[in-house]
Amino acid sequence: MKIEEILRALGRKQHRRTLDHIEDFTTMLGPDSIYTGVFQGKDNHIIYGEVQGECDIEGLLVLGEGSRWKGNIRAGSVVIAGRVEGDIQASNKLELARTGYVRGKITSPVVAIARGAVHEGSIRMAKQTQITRFEERREARNKDQKRD
Repeated sequence: MKIEEILRALGRKQHRRTLDHIEDFTTMLGPDSIYTGVFQGKDNHIIYGEVQGECDIEGLLVLGEGSRWKGNIRAGSVVIAGRVEGDIQASNKLELARTGYVRGKITSPVVAIARGAVHEGSIRMAKQTQITRFEERREARNKDQKRD
């Protein structure tokens, strides 16, 4: 899948979400792939497969729908549409899509949780932290357009 298709599918248009400002992903793990180990660096990563390990990146980590992650995640920004079993620490923002599931502690200054998402655990934040709950209107608009 091309980067433009990925970003369009994940709702890149309105410049309010984390993905709206991303130009490119340097790493992509396909849906039939399994990775065991550590992700480190400054790049943006998108995962559709399974990861067993840790993450320590300065960039963006996106877990696409159907992805699975066992282990702790630390990244600049995190978008989750898959499943995570482990603690997540985002230094900028964490977005949990309607298909997202997290079992573990979330730490981030900004947290956005879509209606339908599941989080089992605690949320730890500084005094300035915002938690936003939202309904995914972009998907509803896209479905209406396809029906016409």
